[in-house]
Amino acid sequence: MPAHYLRFYRWFNLTRHADFLAPLLLRLYLAPIFWMAGSKKLANMESTIEWFGNSEWGLGLPFPVVLAWLAALTETVGALLLLVGAAVRFISLPLMVTMVVASLTVHWQNGWLAIAEGTGSLFANERTIGAIERLERARSLLQEHGNYTWLTENGSLVILNNGIEFAATYFVMLLVLFFFGAGRWVSIDDWLARRLLVAEEERDKVHKSPP
Repeated sequence: MPAHYLRFYRWFNLTRHADFLAPLLLRLYLAPIFWMAGSKKLANMESTIEWFGNSEWGLGLPFPVVLAWLAALTETVGALLLLVGAAVRFISLPLMVTMVVASLTVHWQNGWLAIAEGTGSLFANERTIGAIERLERARSLLQEHGNYTWLTENGSLVILNNGIEFAATYFVMLLVLFFFGAGRWVSIDDWLARRLLVAEEERDKVHKSPP
């Protein structure tokens, strides 16, 4: 058994030659998400600031002007840096902070689920159960009075629960990038690291060479 396990372990180790794919795909997945979130805020900055500061229908945060600009710029600049793989470990930190703030201020009260699922779901709460009841009612009305086949031709009807699921998922993905970086070969971080390493080795050779 140990010998078989060792062979499997060595075989799986061969996949490390392609380990750059994992951070690359994480970056390419997250970049458009943060770009859309940040550019939408920037395009409607006045309403974004109002939403950040209003305690009745918004987030009720202090210093809404500063926080709104920080969030919008962090997401847009972060998207570009993730795309090209530059300063990825650095930008992952403020992006994770935005996900924590979003989870606590926007999504927390809605529970875990981003989309209201069946009442038997492990993470279903009163809110999602109520959403499912209303969804079933909407379906029955549309089936009776509307062209339900056409309405659902490109996808099923759902109710957005707006829980912390997506924000938590993005946080975990950013946490991986923070610890492992942008990845080899297809990132500016790796290119710079290699250039700096070569320059450092050349300096060491100069210092160690005899007079």
